[in-house]
Amino acid sequence: MRVFVDTNVLVSAVATRGLCADVLREVLASHDLSVSQQVLDEVRRTLRLKLGAGPDLAADFIRLLQQNAVIAQPARSPDVELRDRDDLPILSAAVAAQAHVLVTGDQELVELGSVEGVQIVSPRQFWERLKSPGLRRATRR
Repeated sequence: MRVFVDTNVLVSAVATRGLCADVLREVLASHDLSVSQQVLDEVRRTLRLKLGAGPDLAADFIRLLQQNAVIAQPARSPDVELRDRDDLPILSAAVAAQAHVLVTGDQELVELGSVEGVQIVSPRQFWERLKSPGLRRATRR
């Protein structure tokens, strides 16, 4: 399954040992990870400026993502109304990547449900789908 992972999930995966770290580990192990350059830039900036991560940690994590992900380029913006217009390139990149799922902690995006065939779910929803016995086999690469 192609999984586009948003900035907030990736940052949480680095910052904590919780659900987002488990989600990222599972995606890296069993699925095709997609991100965009915007997501990589946001992750780098957030790790350095908001979480105070050292340059080596931020660089190592970005390198890990670059080596293990398809870097999608946003195409045309989907026809949706969002309060945060900065999320449109994220949606556009997920659509351009032909992702099956966009995993995000952004509630406004999750409330959309899906956009142009891309299911939009929270990390918890994604994890529950992965661990569902009937879906586990169907979502493998």
